[in-house]
Amino acid sequence: MSHDLTEILGDDGPLARAVPDFRARLEQQRMAAQVTQALEGRGWLVVEAGTGIGKTFAYLVPALLSGRRVIISTGTRTLQDQLFHRDLPLLAGALGRSATVALLKGRANYLCLDRWRRLPGELPLERGERGMASRLAIWAQSTVQGDLAELTDLPDGHPLRERITSTRDSCTASRCAEFARCHVFAARRRANDADIVVVNHHLLLADLALKEEGYGDILPSADAVILDEAHQLPELAGQFFGSSFHSRKVDQLLIDLPIVLLEGGFEMRRLAGVEAELRGALAAAIRAAQSAAGSGRVAWEDTLPTMDAAARGLIDRLCALADALQALQGGDGIVQTAIRATELAGELDHIVDVSSSEGARLLQAGSRGFSCQVVPFNVGELLRNVLTARPMSWVFTSATLSVAGDFSHYLQRMGLTERSDTLCIDSPFDYARQALLYVPRDLPDPADPQYTAAVVRSAATLVELSGGGAFLLFTSHRALETAARMLRELWKTRAGGPFHLLVQGEAPREQLLREFREHGDAVLLGTASFWEGVDVRGSALR
Repeated sequence: MSHDLTEILGDDGPLARAVPDFRARLEQQRMAAQVTQALEGRGWLVVEAGTGIGKTFAYLVPALLSGRRVIISTGTRTLQDQLFHRDLPLLAGALGRSATVALLKGRANYLCLDRWRRLPGELPLERGERGMASRLAIWAQSTVQGDLAELTDLPDGHPLRERITSTRDSCTASRCAEFARCHVFAARRRANDADIVVVNHHLLLADLALKEEGYGDILPSADAVILDEAHQLPELAGQFFGSSFHSRKVDQLLIDLPIVLLEGGFEMRRLAGVEAELRGALAAAIRAAQSAAGSGRVAWEDTLPTMDAAARGLIDRLCALADALQALQGGDGIVQTAIRATELAGELDHIVDVSSSEGARLLQAGSRGFSCQVVPFNVGELLRNVLTARPMSWVFTSATLSVAGDFSHYLQRMGLTERSDTLCIDSPFDYARQALLYVPRDLPDPADPQYTAAVVRSAATLVELSGGGAFLLFTSHRALETAARMLRELWKTRAGGPFHLLVQGEAPREQLLREFREHGDAVLLGTASFWEGVDVRGSALR
């Protein structure tokens, strides 16, 4: 790969001509050279690239010029869409490279034609869902990709999403009547034929974990994997290489149950008692989890014996449903649903009974359910085995991977200590001149019930001083909802407002970001997915 990266990424290079306001950065050129070296030598590289370096271009340019099959994995769907829809087409055009690029997301992002076909036969739609269902019907007839991101007015948390997408448990793959037109499998076929595939960490790790068990096949074979926002990987890897249970899978099972029975020729009343007992056991387990964990995460051992008892009750009711379904001696759909119930019972049973030597047991609760998992104590060893078994280039990059330039903690957690090259490049920003840090001294303790309200009032004053152009980021949806309600009330009466308020959950992330960039003086309220991988150039975010 003989390309002059200094020229390509220089002031007079092709990117300077194609990208508005492009500025040559020595730091960007240095990172691109190291990524190129890793791609050529099938090396392992860990790069900390501070904010403002332009690390996205620093790895995309070498990937496009390499002529190799490259998987690019991101931590958020927002960055995933940005790479596919904006950055890669722009760079490919500027460099004159005709690489085939594919975007591959998890199942929950694609319309399931089978579930969509059956939707009218499900329980009646809520009033707020009918208008969206009508727009969905028009879109479903014309979409080629089936990517729900195309529906710019379908929020991430909309209840219809779960009813029109599949899970690995509910998908019948080649046995499905809609398999030939399936959007999920069409996306996988496109990925298999592409030079560059853009995925996210959840999908990549799910595939690697499945391959360890001998049957992962989501991602195509590749020559290199580049992982942006790589600081997320140690914790995510623990989830995928351990074991987990999510109560929402039981919710989905209960949603599917009436349809499966109806299609099998049985009335729901045949299993009404078993279903009611399962719903009761699920509600009891959710209450126990919320009581034990609040809206955070705790060690399972700290919840004993209450959570153990609630979990065992849920396991018993899942097994009872599986037995009742098998007794019906119905068709494939009923058999598959019985298997799902049995597998869910097994997942939760494993967490309840797992040996303390296998890993740490964690419980996390939210407003709608709970999840629990066993995180292996030595994820690094598992990851090293996965990486070593695949003779390809691995590049890990983020703005935060080292501690004062020392990568040893990250390398140890990731199992990369033996053969990784490292590179630490500081941000070119002059933070002392370009930023202010404000620490209010009169806030109540974070455990105080009035804490969120006090933070919102303090933040509102700063937003008014800046004239908008602000992100307000939260660690919980509950705090976000409280802030949105307070700010709308506050700015009804204050001279400083109102501002154009954008709230995560009220519209898709892509639409919120587009409105924020275009408005220039907006205020956006978001949680974790807005913390990173979001690009707002210019003064719209100040």
